[in-house]
Amino acid sequence: MSAGGAGGEATGGIPQNKLIALGTLGGLAGAYGGHFLSVASPAFAFIGALGAICAIVWGGAAVRRVASYGLGTGVPSIGMMALGMGVVASMFGLAVGGIAGPIVAFITAAIIGLVIGVLANKVLGMGIPIMEQSMTEIAGAGALTIIGLSVAMTGTFMFDAVLETVVATGYIAVIFIAGGMAILHPFNANLGPDEKQDRTLMTGVEKGAITMVVAGIVATVADGASAIPSILIGVIIWYIAFSKYVKLVNRDAYKVLGTGLLPTEEELE
Repeated sequence: MSAGGAGGEATGGIPQNKLIALGTLGGLAGAYGGHFLSVASPAFAFIGALGAICAIVWGGAAVRRVASYGLGTGVPSIGMMALGMGVVASMFGLAVGGIAGPIVAFITAAIIGLVIGVLANKVLGMGIPIMEQSMTEIAGAGALTIIGLSVAMTGTFMFDAVLETVVATGYIAVIFIAGGMAILHPFNANLGPDEKQDRTLMTGVEKGAITMVVAGIVATVADGASAIPSILIGVIIWYIAFSKYVKLVNRDAYKVLGTGLLPTEEELE
């Protein structure tokens, strides 16, 4: 069972256009804010991770919409695809774009996502009406996630620094897995007939906070970024988001048992 029913689009209280604005503007603002402010102090590198959280929430919302048509096991796959497209686009954009690198990367990711969406519908015949738009959004969110976390790790999005600190060291794999899980997991964890948009997106904030902490840990070995702000702020965001998520679970659950054990026969009566 999917959020929108079998073959239906998931809906919610927050319009998708607002989520697109959150992810795009928040992701770019975080990347540029972390980049420029880190010149004054490496402590500001955490702003890049805040932008990545915005992109993750947007990407999770896009996965929710397209996966509600009944992708099944395709939900994890589409999250990994988001970061796959994001890695290619972000590395290309940062390599050729200079100071406009994040914007070039975002546009490149959107083009790649659109092409893959068209191929999925026209060649593979998936027949999902919003596939093209959703793949465009997911690719863009993936690219901004990669760039935002890279800024949090290095204090810059300039290609040479990202290549040396993030790619050559293998930390790009950490971003790939952490970012991909953060985008795919929210809907995967909440799907079902009682899935609600606010609960799913809150999972995205919580998972995004974990990626922020991971970026902070990596920043401990980087010169241009300060690890402590990313770790502390990430933990605070995680605690707030997870607490809110638990409240939303209790709101939507049919019955809540405090023991964690299976209910007894008497409790079921």
